Amino acid sequence: MISKQFTPKRTVCKVTFKVPADWASNEVALVGDFNDWDAKANLLEKKNGSWETTLRVTPESEYKFRYFIDGEKWANDDSADTYAANEFGSEDSVLIIEA
Repeated sequence: MISKQFTPKRTVCKVTFKVPADWASNEVALVGDFNDWDAKANLLEKKNGSWETTLRVTPESEYKFRYFIDGEKWANDDSADTYAANEFGSEDSVLIIEA
C-alpha cells in the first residue's frame, strides 16, 4: 500500500510504502530510481503487523521501484500508480507524484 502526503506548500511529498508482514521473514528493501536501486538504502521496518518506510520525494516526478524481499525475491506494489516493463522481462511499479 502506498500513501502520499504533501507538505503545506506542496514542495515535498512524504510517501509511505507498506506491505503485509507475511511477505517477508527477515527483510524488505525498497529499491528504485530514488535510491539508484540500492537494496540497502531503504529497508522497511516491521511494525504494527506490516513492513513500512516513508520517503520524502519531489513533486512532479515519476519513480520506478520494486520491493526486494529476504534478499531473493522481487515484488511489485499492488497500489502502484501504474507499471512499466523493465529490461529483465518483468515490470516495475511506478509512483507518480503530481503537485
